[in-house]
Amino acid sequence: MREIAVFSGTAHPELAAEICGQLGVDLEPVSVHRFANDCLEVQLQANCRERDVFLIQPIVAPVQEHLVELLLMLDAARGASAGRTTVVMPHYAYARSDKKDAPRISIGGRLVADLLVTAGANRVLTMTLHSPQVHGFFSVPVDHLHALRELAGHFRRYDLSNTTVISPDLGNAKPASHFARLLGVPVAAGAKERFADDRVTISSIIGDVTGRDVIVLDDEIAKGSTVLELLARLRERGVRSVRVACTHGLFAGGALKRIGDQPEVQEIVCTNTVPVHPEQAAPKLTVLSIAPALAEAIRRIHNGESVSALFTP
Repeated sequence: MREIAVFSGTAHPELAAEICGQLGVDLEPVSVHRFANDCLEVQLQANCRERDVFLIQPIVAPVQEHLVELLLMLDAARGASAGRTTVVMPHYAYARSDKKDAPRISIGGRLVADLLVTAGANRVLTMTLHSPQVHGFFSVPVDHLHALRELAGHFRRYDLSNTTVISPDLGNAKPASHFARLLGVPVAAGAKERFADDRVTISSIIGDVTGRDVIVLDDEIAKGSTVLELLARLRERGVRSVRVACTHGLFAGGALKRIGDQPEVQEIVCTNTVPVHPEQAAPKLTVLSIAPALAEAIRRIHNGESVSALFTP
């Protein structure tokens, strides 16, 4: 069997190191150099020839910088005669650009998928895509994991006898229903309409939340406008307490503070698919590690074993 070689870009080296610790392999060095004209040059500083290469790089801010870095890493691995190259992309920022909902706009999720494959990706390992159909944008195999097991394991520590899981919108209702079944609690959903990137309206809530402890489940939180709008509706319905959970805690523009300042919010839970910077640390924030799940998926891919057992909790 081919030897494994794991490299990391600069987007989230801490997660890459943790994954390698779980696998019991070294994280191979990568040199990223910037020329005077602002172009990047990437060198993989370990042998790749006929090896099973894994490139770990979530697409996070600065998104374009980290995307180009990943494309260059893929090109370097292909030029170094890697046996197979798998992109380990815990967060795919362009997954939100998944449809043509206005004239003359690009579908970035499909375009970036094409770029990754053209640059040399033979396989993609990712987590909690914004929309399931983004999986189909890739012309190579995609292993699409989610973090519901990790999130459910955390919330099982609490008394859930009066708890309801709620999705902020109907589009996320299926994962929310799955999560609620894992916890053995009922599910509700908000009826959301989006007018702009940071302007949404939730007109009603489908399901019983009055007097209950609520867990808000979303795939990612960026500016937090959806969660704040949902919290306003939940407040009107007289919920007892709120815990907020997501896979990708982007928390842009002070979102973490704005959500944490809401008096009914007891906890905000996310995973480390994206780096949580020290300035984002908050008393109510809990960060769960998905390194064990990604490491197990990498191990199974490398050994030619089924990864489907990781798709469902």
